[in-house]
Amino acid sequence: MEIEVIAFKREAQGSSASRRLRSTGKVPGIVYGGTDAPMQIELDHNALYHALRKEAFHASVLSLTVDGNKQSVLLRDTQWHPYRQQVLHVDFQRVDKTHKIHVKVPLHFLNEETAPGVKTGGGKVSHVVTELDVTCLPGNLPEYIEVDIGALELGHSIHANDLKLPDDVEFVAHIQHENPAVVTITLPKGMKSDEIAPETPAEPAA
Repeated sequence: MEIEVIAFKREAQGSSASRRLRSTGKVPGIVYGGTDAPMQIELDHNALYHALRKEAFHASVLSLTVDGNKQSVLLRDTQWHPYRQQVLHVDFQRVDKTHKIHVKVPLHFLNEETAPGVKTGGGKVSHVVTELDVTCLPGNLPEYIEVDIGALELGHSIHANDLKLPDDVEFVAHIQHENPAVVTITLPKGMKSDEIAPETPAEPAA
């Protein structure tokens, strides 16, 4: 699925120009990387705001059109107003289809309710991490990585290297080396495994 983003080249720069731009419902941004010079751009705030609420927008190669010219980019950074639902600035990085990229990809957890550690063990699923760094060519970038916990027992975990990645996609070196846990099933706080209620002593005969 190709996600399209429409932008326009921005001539006026500086903090005052950015404030004026935001007051008209626009968001200042920048496109950088590759062999071309960085370019200042502006985007429609409402369209960008709704796009940012979609998970795929953060982990996909986007088709950015600036004044009619298309280029492939990744979303690299967004700045938000401290208390308003307002995007203040956005950064995109150009990508080359022949060069590998490094991107955080979200994890989708499957079959939580049927995991033995939950269904029969009374445990609770804990998502240790919700995204992991991968490297691949832009055309191979997955929108998400599945984590199937349908067979996970109480007290056990699934680690990064246990996950099946799409072809030609791999975790970055430090993830492969550290092999962090991504999900685990533990007993709720205060409970013990195989907990037995204490017997009530019999009252002495009168």
